[in-house]
Amino acid sequence: MSIFPVNTSRFDPYKSYRFLVFFGQNTAPVAAVSKITALKRSSDVIDYKEGGNAIILKGLGRTKYDPITLERGVTQDKDFITWADAAQRLDMGHATTSLANLRREIRIQLLNESGQPVLGYFVHRCWVSEFQALPDLDAGASTVALEHIKLENEGWEVDSSVTEPKET
Repeated sequence: MSIFPVNTSRFDPYKSYRFLVFFGQNTAPVAAVSKITALKRSSDVIDYKEGGNAIILKGLGRTKYDPITLERGVTQDKDFITWADAAQRLDMGHATTSLANLRREIRIQLLNESGQPVLGYFVHRCWVSEFQALPDLDAGASTVALEHIKLENEGWEVDSSVTEPKET
């Protein structure tokens, strides 16, 4: 008997193309996000020695969280530029209007094939460190115009309120 619960009705891994992103406490997802880079963290390794022990031991150091990039097609939705402008206005000395909007929590939900949330993550104290409003424009190309924001963050965790839906 396993001590870990196993979903015996699900054998295939979830697809990476069905997901939603939410900024702050918004209940509506951010429009048209088509790509999110990986949630990734790494910890420094500290080598140390104990007296009388010839083996180098390894200890846990500081943990770092990689930035996350969100990409989407350019639309009339202003979520990306509004957040990116909060940092720009702060640099120009207008902290009174933009400081409150500089850092936000975001939520990411992975969806199953039926569009139901099955995994969720909270990403904490995010702020925009890079914003691309338009790509290179080329009249000879037939591609979608993309914008992206790069979010620095101070950690992420699993949203335990999102669980796999029960089969009916």
